[in-house]
Amino acid sequence: LFHHIRFVHNPVVQHKHTQSKYKYDKMFISKKTKAKIRDRRKKNLAASKTKTKGTSKRNDTSSSSSTKRKLSAIIPSNTNATDRIVDDDRNDDDDNNHTQQQEEVVSNEEYNVTVPTGLNGKELKKFRKDARRTFRTRNVGINEGLLQFVDEEGTPLFKPPPNTTDDTNTNETPEVDEQETPPPTPPPTKKRKRLKIFPRINDLLAEAAETKRTDKLQAKKDTYENSIPPSEKANYVALDCEMVGIGAEGKQSALARVSVTDWAGATLLDTFVQVPDKVTDFRTFVSGVRAKDIRIGSAAMELHACRRKVGGILNGKVLVGHALKNDFAALMLNHPKLDVRDTARYKPFMRTSGRGGGKLRPRRLRDLAKEHLDLDLQMEGEEHSSVDDAKATMMLYKLVRGKWEKEAEGVVAEKLRRSGKR
Repeated sequence: LFHHIRFVHNPVVQHKHTQSKYKYDKMFISKKTKAKIRDRRKKNLAASKTKTKGTSKRNDTSSSSSTKRKLSAIIPSNTNATDRIVDDDRNDDDDNNHTQQQEEVVSNEEYNVTVPTGLNGKELKKFRKDARRTFRTRNVGINEGLLQFVDEEGTPLFKPPPNTTDDTNTNETPEVDEQETPPPTPPPTKKRKRLKIFPRINDLLAEAAETKRTDKLQAKKDTYENSIPPSEKANYVALDCEMVGIGAEGKQSALARVSVTDWAGATLLDTFVQVPDKVTDFRTFVSGVRAKDIRIGSAAMELHACRRKVGGILNGKVLVGHALKNDFAALMLNHPKLDVRDTARYKPFMRTSGRGGGKLRPRRLRDLAKEHLDLDLQMEGEEHSSVDDAKATMMLYKLVRGKWEKEAEGVVAEKLRRSGKR
């Protein structure tokens, strides 16, 4: 204990009574040492209580036995008197036992814990656990089996656990209640009825108007498309290509896949193309092309054969596509400018930029398809499909075909007029 005690002294002033050299003003004890002292006091107090109980019981038994011996020695022949004396001793023992039981009952009532009503199984289990923990901290050295849970009327709810810590009761069997009373069940709660949410009239009217408008537009598109003769529809094809990277850093593009569709979206050509140079970047996350698709000896078409076949399909056709400049560079082909319908260069499909919106910039095919067609295309993290891109460009062209063709005819007439003047 002296390791944790520090004395503050004053060497100048001497004590009045002892006339010692130092004066002790204060004594500091750490919190840890105080806790140890409290625990030691509790243990000593509990041990002294148990010792006093044991000695009192032994003294009572020894005194009763000694009185019996003395009485038997004094009156050996008179059996009736001895019997009466023994009966009196038994009655005294019964009275002592009864008083001891009353004292035990009174002492056990100190360890009764009243369980509040309305607890479910989980809450009741937590309550009992917290009560045991509090009992162990407050009553050091006392058997936990004395703790008993009762209801508000005082009736026990659970049978007490067997006493394993006390050495004197190891051979005794624990008492078991004949019928264990279940814990009180909480009263049933009324289930709230979910309110039915009905749509508002304005929302229903707006939805009906939107459906009517879309149906009207679709009917108009159908009538317009039915008015186009099949021979004219056969003049339109859509093209889209997928490229891979070649060169030191994979920045140069090389053709890896070609897809061509017609007016109705049917696939005219869809093939992988062999790359004669070493591929440094397959761009699989965008192009969807892998090494096995364009390996020599696979089903991929040879580059020059693919160029000839694509050129034969595009000959005399009106070509529709998005950013066709890149596709022409990969195919190493050209097409008449008057027969090209590039959705990336069509002004109504472009976005304005710069001061005052004087410059026009091309938009992504994904954004145009979502805005005008309500079509999810080229989603983030998914591989692109050249067939789907070609179909989407053809659908975009159908939306504005009438206006686009009138503008194209005006451009042709202007060129003819200028050429006639020259």
